[in-house]
Amino acid sequence: MIRLAKPYIPKEAYDLVKSVLDSGNLIQGNYVELFEKLVGEYLQVPYVKMVSSGTAALHLALMALNIRSGDEVLVPAFTFPATANVVEVMGATPVFVDINLSDFCINDFLIEERITPKTKAIIPVHEFGQSANMEPIFQLAQKHNLSIIEDAACALGSEYHNQKVGTLGDIGCFSLHPRKAITTGEGGIVVTSNKELAEQIDLLRNHGLKKIDGSQDFIRAGLNYRMTEFQAAVGIPQLQGIKGIINQRIDQASLYAKLLTNVSKIDTPNSFYDRKHIYQTYHVLIVDGDRDSLIHKLKKHEIETNLGAQALNCLTYYRKKYGFSDDDYPNATKAFKQGLALPIGMHLTKREIEMVTSKLKYFC
Repeated sequence: MIRLAKPYIPKEAYDLVKSVLDSGNLIQGNYVELFEKLVGEYLQVPYVKMVSSGTAALHLALMALNIRSGDEVLVPAFTFPATANVVEVMGATPVFVDINLSDFCINDFLIEERITPKTKAIIPVHEFGQSANMEPIFQLAQKHNLSIIEDAACALGSEYHNQKVGTLGDIGCFSLHPRKAITTGEGGIVVTSNKELAEQIDLLRNHGLKKIDGSQDFIRAGLNYRMTEFQAAVGIPQLQGIKGIINQRIDQASLYAKLLTNVSKIDTPNSFYDRKHIYQTYHVLIVDGDRDSLIHKLKKHEIETNLGAQALNCLTYYRKKYGFSDDDYPNATKAFKQGLALPIGMHLTKREIEMVTSKLKYFC
């Protein structure tokens, strides 16, 4: 089976995990601290907090910004549900904005019409490792006094105007899920340049605990969103090799684009001169044909593919609560129903990518 994704775990990680077992210190210790330091150096951001998942990162960001019941938060209509779910969990309302099909990110031309006096924040998603167009978002956030939480779950290493995404807004959130370029199994990262926000996130990930004059006190109602030492031990060697991991994905994406050129029924991802795409997912659109049938046909030929992300307006929870239909966000719906994620990652050979594209051409 040619798998859609497979974690790449360097040999060095096994030795580090053993050292964690030998140490007896299993939660948020020296390796987590080192991982935070290395991520900070890589992203060139002063405050980095490791957490238990990308969803935890988003939840903590909203808590740190005091998003509450009655507030509204702008969210792209095409993303993994966690982006909107954390807003719901806070008692706030996610307000959806349709996407561009050119980059699968939030359509900045549609944002302002969705802003109301209740709007407190916007969560641009750097979908599939492609940066959203951030400059118009900065301008609107400044004009309307909105916080920016970057959902960079798929985009560790992506860039906008030569700056790493996740470091552009008030808070950036990353995921270390197994389908990401680097993984700790589950795991997440929160980054910020704001010292106050960093202190709040540090409190909130560990039950609201603060050490004061050698004693401990609980000064906020926090959560247990800590990262384990095992996760950090697995992630550190991958981060140290992230340049090679990303370059291989970019090379594989270039090969896909070359092999799928002039295939009229398949739209391949676009590239932009001012954005660096890391291709956490190589996501194509099936222009004419049954995407779900294609997934099943490829699976019968030992090729694993899948949909890329969800149109939130098409999901049962949001349909029932807000009365959405497919037509409310047409680009999100199209990306959801016609999008196809192809295998990509360190586990693939050139020959396997050629095999995937050959079968795609045959069935399309």
